[in-house]
Amino acid sequence: MEEFDTIIIGSGVGGLATAICLAKSGQRVLVLEQHYVPGGWSHSFTLNGQRFSPGVHYVGHIENGQSTNELYRSLGIANDMVFFRMNKKAYEHCYIGKEIFDWPAGIENLKMHLSQRFPKEEKNIKNYLTLVQQVSIELQLIPKLKGFWQKITVPFRTKHFGKFALFPLKRVIDWHIKDNLLKAVLNIQCGDHGLPAYRACFPVHCSVMSHYFDGGFYPMGGGGGIVKAMTNGVKRHGGEVRVKQSVKKILVENNKAVGVQLATGEQLFAKNIVSNADPTITYLNLVGASQLSKRLVKKLARTKYSVTSLILFLTLDMDVTAFGIDSGNIWMMKDENGDQNFKDLMTHAIDAGESFPAMFMSCTTLKDPVSFNGRYHNFEVVTYIDYDNLEDFGSEDYHTERYSAFKQKVIGKLMNNIEKILPGAKQCIVQAELGTPKTNEFYINSTKGNVYGTEKTLNQVGPFSYKNKSEIDNLFLCGSSTLSHGVGGATHSGVAAAAAILNCSPQDLLKEDPSQKLRIYDAENPADWPDWIHVKRSDKTRTFKEINKQ
Repeated sequence: MEEFDTIIIGSGVGGLATAICLAKSGQRVLVLEQHYVPGGWSHSFTLNGQRFSPGVHYVGHIENGQSTNELYRSLGIANDMVFFRMNKKAYEHCYIGKEIFDWPAGIENLKMHLSQRFPKEEKNIKNYLTLVQQVSIELQLIPKLKGFWQKITVPFRTKHFGKFALFPLKRVIDWHIKDNLLKAVLNIQCGDHGLPAYRACFPVHCSVMSHYFDGGFYPMGGGGGIVKAMTNGVKRHGGEVRVKQSVKKILVENNKAVGVQLATGEQLFAKNIVSNADPTITYLNLVGASQLSKRLVKKLARTKYSVTSLILFLTLDMDVTAFGIDSGNIWMMKDENGDQNFKDLMTHAIDAGESFPAMFMSCTTLKDPVSFNGRYHNFEVVTYIDYDNLEDFGSEDYHTERYSAFKQKVIGKLMNNIEKILPGAKQCIVQAELGTPKTNEFYINSTKGNVYGTEKTLNQVGPFSYKNKSEIDNLFLCGSSTLSHGVGGATHSGVAAAAAILNCSPQDLLKEDPSQKLRIYDAENPADWPDWIHVKRSDKTRTFKEINKQ
């Protein structure tokens, strides 16, 4: 019978951050992952030698001195990571109807760029983006306030947040911006939380926008590069990560979590249990409603989860740079009415029609130049749907002829979108594989295949979100349904869970480590790369050519 200080269910970045912090504190830690690779939404995988990352498309605040950089340094994993800076002049490309708009790195650059395109809105643009930045700063300040006098001055320290926190994004942007096309451009990153402007919580959207104001960065190795650094960090401090370990049940005795039971029947015991699964999976599937308070059961029944996704993993044999593709992401909408486009995604038959009203597209072989073999380019193409709009294909594994036919129709629709940006792409397909909500459920084990955990509406964030410490003694939660979503948010949630277990503050666990340094290079400037990157890239190109000669 094995016993641990803490067992962590799920190896997303939240669970791995918890494991690193606890292992560093001297605990015996075990991470259990049901997939054959760790990482949750941050994992990477290969298809016929080409690497894809379903959940990590870019990360913000990576520059020296910024929050994500400091987070990785404090966790002691920065030396094991490399990030590539995406196109500084356009880390986001917005294709809205026939118009194209670019987001440059730097909030002042963005203000200037948009003001040049919308000169009548110059003052409004500057005021609105300044407000977004102020609300985000104040939002991050709130949990750091300590002591009676600091807390009593919260209304003065967070006046912008307090004024606009209770309103949806649409209401606030309508107060500041008049041009509908400009609103569509400014709201393009709604895809990063999965809610349209009329439902999105304004402070959450501010947090997302400000996270990327200084540009986007992509990890070498895709999301798997982050996961590898984190799993190495766990192991370096004596922790253990086991894959292909499906947890069937959290063992609870006298309202205290004491261990887990695996699908094999094996039982493992620990002083603490941390679940990186979403609240419904954790409480209803693993604990059971009979062990929960009526209040929690009612909250679970009211809980709404974020959108689910269709993800096309695409390899093309063509020079995509000839069509203007670079390391920047592409957001595509058929017109400026983002709210209606979202409604159409949620209500229309998934496989009907010629194309989708909105999608996201990213070329990983340009964001991570080490992954380019000199010929093939890889893309991750994403659109959102309502899980309840997905038909039941009548088989436990869903690998039926009807399911395959459905996927081919969806691939065809997405390729029609892509053809508008890359004419001739259909004739250059090397491989095109589709991930559906059923794929998300199978590999990620998320309720209804959700992408961002709980919906980030006002009634489900902040004080209304799920807490790291549960009502069951010694059972803790982390992940995107707690503190925040995204790579950075989920990682911080893991630190918060560890702090709850160790009875300290997250800041106590994030001490600066001067020996750690994140390496950052420009994805589109080979002169910025060290020799070892050129060697890795040339080796990949040579190996690819040798294989294709055979």
